[in-house]
Amino acid sequence: MATVAERVEADPERTWLGTMAVVLTALVGGSLLFPRIVYDGFLWHYFWGPVVADGEGAVCAVRSGGTTQLLDSAAACDAATGFVAYPGYTLVSEAGYVVTLLLMLGGVVLLLRRLNIGTSRKFFYALFPFMLFGGALRVVEDAGIAAMRAGVDPAIPFPWSALIISPFIYFTVFFITLAAVVVTVTLSRNGVFDEFYRPLAVVGSVVLAVTLAYLGYLAATTEYVTFYPQVITVMLVLTCVATAITWWLVETYKPELNAGTVYIGLLLIWGHALDGVANVVGLDWMPALNAGPNLVPKHPVNQGIVDITGAVLPASVLAVTGDAWPFLLVKLAAAVFIIWIFEPEIFEESPQYAMLLLIAALAVGLGPGTRDMLRATFGI
Repeated sequence: MATVAERVEADPERTWLGTMAVVLTALVGGSLLFPRIVYDGFLWHYFWGPVVADGEGAVCAVRSGGTTQLLDSAAACDAATGFVAYPGYTLVSEAGYVVTLLLMLGGVVLLLRRLNIGTSRKFFYALFPFMLFGGALRVVEDAGIAAMRAGVDPAIPFPWSALIISPFIYFTVFFITLAAVVVTVTLSRNGVFDEFYRPLAVVGSVVLAVTLAYLGYLAATTEYVTFYPQVITVMLVLTCVATAITWWLVETYKPELNAGTVYIGLLLIWGHALDGVANVVGLDWMPALNAGPNLVPKHPVNQGIVDITGAVLPASVLAVTGDAWPFLLVKLAAAVFIIWIFEPEIFEESPQYAMLLLIAALAVGLGPGTRDMLRATFGI
């Protein structure tokens, strides 16, 4: 009789489908059998509730007795009984997204193996525009919230706007990207293209350009969206400077760290540097750039670093440096750590899985960084 390990090795696709079925059955079955605990206390509280509050432009959403109420003041939210959900992320939701990401990566690896693609570094570069597109698409929903606060109906009303709010936006961007991959690969194998990488990058660039054009249209035709060219200029310049310094340090003193990723490592550093710089500028520098009030952190990690810096440094120092700059150092250190662990042997043993992990590693920095950059640039 075959061992469990042998059966898993023999049919990884069936194993993945079985795992997904178990997870979905547990969540759906638990929601039906124990709705107050599983659905209200877990799924709604940490995942759907924040989406509702965000999509409706409320300060918070409250779930009590099987019903949902939207509240528009912080005092009312603090005094509410039941499960209270605020727009944005929590440590629990981010952990859930990580687990979901790992499960989805496993499925994508199996798909890439079936299609016999994903081993070339060209695949990584071709997907780069889609990562920018994900962050830009999220800003479309931010613009919708700005519209509601200005008394204007958003272009995409709730609940449809949930498709471009975390966590659902990850699936939206994933399926758009997957469709582009399947179509371009099919056309390439039918002789329309020599390779699918360039057409795939073109598709990503087109959807990104359309999204940015829409945001630009709102900036030109509405009062609730503004365009601050000085913000995006400062962010891109600082991102490139931080990337160049970090890359020079790695290549000069520890070139072996980047032996596996090479120029993919450069993009990884750039993507995470953008996330760090966007937070520094967006959270601390907006008034100095004459670009309106500072933004508010959207992630618990960002907020935690800001809180720690504010508690440790004296007010006189914070008045000069701000309290978000350590996040940039953390992001640069994280990027260097990522390229360090991707040794050349990893690409030889499992090139498709290594490539997908690198794509995910870049996306978790570049996506939020793009969103924060564009939020600050368009004043939303």
